[in-house]
Formats: sequence, C-alpha cells, structure tokens
Amino acid sequence: MQLAPLLLDWWDRHGRHDLPWQKSPTPYRVWVSEIMLQQTQVATVLRYYDSFMQAFPDVQALAAAPADAVLHRWSGLGYYARARNLHRAARLVCERHGGVVPAAFDALSALPGIGRSTAGAILALSAGQRHAILDGNVKRVLARVFCIDGQPSASAVQRQLWALAEDCTPTQRVAHYTQAIMDLGASVCTRRKPACALCPLREACLAHAGGLTEQLPARKPARVRPLRHCVLLLCARADGAVLLERRAETGIWGGLWGLPEISSVEAAGEWCSAQLGTAPGLRRVRPVLRHGFTHFDLDITPVECHLAAVPLRAMESDRWLWYNKAVPAEIGLAAPVTRLIDSLL
Repeated sequence: MQLAPLLLDWWDRHGRHDLPWQKSPTPYRVWVSEIMLQQTQVATVLRYYDSFMQAFPDVQALAAAPADAVLHRWSGLGYYARARNLHRAARLVCERHGGVVPAAFDALSALPGIGRSTAGAILALSAGQRHAILDGNVKRVLARVFCIDGQPSASAVQRQLWALAEDCTPTQRVAHYTQAIMDLGASVCTRRKPACALCPLREACLAHAGGLTEQLPARKPARVRPLRHCVLLLCARADGAVLLERRAETGIWGGLWGLPEISSVEAAGEWCSAQLGTAPGLRRVRPVLRHGFTHFDLDITPVECHLAAVPLRAMESDRWLWYNKAVPAEIGLAAPVTRLIDSLL
C-alpha cells in the first residue's frame, strides 16, 4: 500500500511547516526537538524550545554547560532523565565525534537517550536520509491503516509495525514524509475521536472500513494508579530564602533541587533543630498537593517552617542551597516545588 503520495499531498496543504526546528533543521536542532517531544505535546515543547536553544545554541555549548543550567532550562517540561541523557550525549559527541552530531545511524543511536526511532527521525528530518520512525503517533496510524491487532508494546506487534514503517517510507522527500505521518497522528488520527472525515488515508484504512478506529491500536488493560505520599519541608529564613536539597540522580526528579523530605509532619521541628541548629518560630501544615507522574500519583504534604533565628549551620554545599526567588539561582526545579516556593508569603 503506497501511503507516501497521499500523505505528502495532505501535508503540503495541511501539515505543520513553521515549527521552530523546521526553520533551520540542523541535526542538533532536530535532536533537541525530538528529545523534548518524547511523551510531550508540541504545544508544550514550543514554550521551552526557543529558550533552550538560546541558552545552548550548539552541541558544544550544551556539553560545556553545568548540569544545573541544563535542568534549569528544562524545569517544568518533565521527564528529566531526557535532559540528563541529552547533556551526557552532548559531551560524548564532543569527546568522541569532534563536536559533530554523527550522521551515521549506528553512531547516533548509540548515544544516551537516542533509540532507533529517534535516530531515524533526526537523520530523516535533518539530512533526508531514508530511515523509518515508529513513535506513538506513527504506531497509531499504521495500526489503524493496516488493522494491526494487539498492543503496540508487544514484541511481535512491534516487529510487524517496524516492517510496515520500513515499507511505507519513501526514497524521495523523506523529511516531509516523516513530518507528515507524525502530523497526521497528532492532528487527525488522534487517540480518541479521530477525524476520519479529514484523513487522506481514509479510503485505504482497514480499521475505518471495519469500524475499528476506536479499538485500534489495542490499549493495555487499565490499572489502578498507585498513590504514594511524602512530607516536604518548606523551611524559610527571615530573608525569604528557602532551603533546597539536591536530589539523587535516580528516582523522581532525579538531579533536580527539591525541598527536604522528612519522615512525618511531627518531625519538622526536630529536623530543623538537628540540621540547622535552630527550631522554627512559626510552623504550619499546608493542604496536600497531588502531582501526577506517568505511572503513579504523589500526594505531597508541605510543612511550612519559618526560622526565627539565623541558622547556626550554613547548609551551603553541593547538596544544600538557600534559594531566594528574588534573586533565583539557575537550577532545575520540579513544577510542584516551584509552585510551593512561589506560594510562600
């Protein structure tokens, strides 16, 4: 089945042609956009991309930047392992490839955070190389057009979809085709309520013919999302600075700066006395803040403590930081932490 002519004709008239990374599609610029777009919608990425590129205009600038500066520009975009891998990969590009993003598929896909589909997208969109891609949007389009049953994450289904992706990728206008099939999945062949009447592949789509568009691709059985709990300490000095702790590289908010996590609400006073050498003069428990992650929800109980006396221990090191939002340090902060700091009087 020849999808390319139909898709290219549709994209010429209805596709997205003015995305910032399309204006100068160098391998580096496309690479950054593809990493940001993993599990994130274009509308969200547009709020971050230009600022990130201004801060790190090329791979050398990204490689030379401190991790905190990179995470600072990523703050709020989520899935922070993407930023850490991007930073690590940039340094490897400079160490092993002379500061030039590899144009060879195997070398590119060997970098941290770049898998088969991402490498294919980077080389197709920036250099017109013929490589198939299989992101979530493309999986959905192919599963419906060819009526592929089964969950896309299953190995057998993955192999089937990759074979179809390879067969459908043309030899001409590869960059436009790659953007077209992604655009179709994002704007027309959507997960829920696909706009089949507007789809250029409607007549060729087996799922549409069989009334199966809402059932394909097959979804994983719904699971009850686990709910976790934590208590975070909003510890403020008289000058308004809030105590932050650098989180471990692994786990949620890995590598970001966050509020100290304590064992219970009741432990706040004892923690301040033991760690800071002074007890809080004012303490109150704030309403629970729920934050959703990919696989679970987190209920955060913030305990606000205001120190009446100057802390006896400075707590300034690679692990600790007094953060003043009036003169903010360029560090990575998770969205709920930023909201809690901003809510302090």
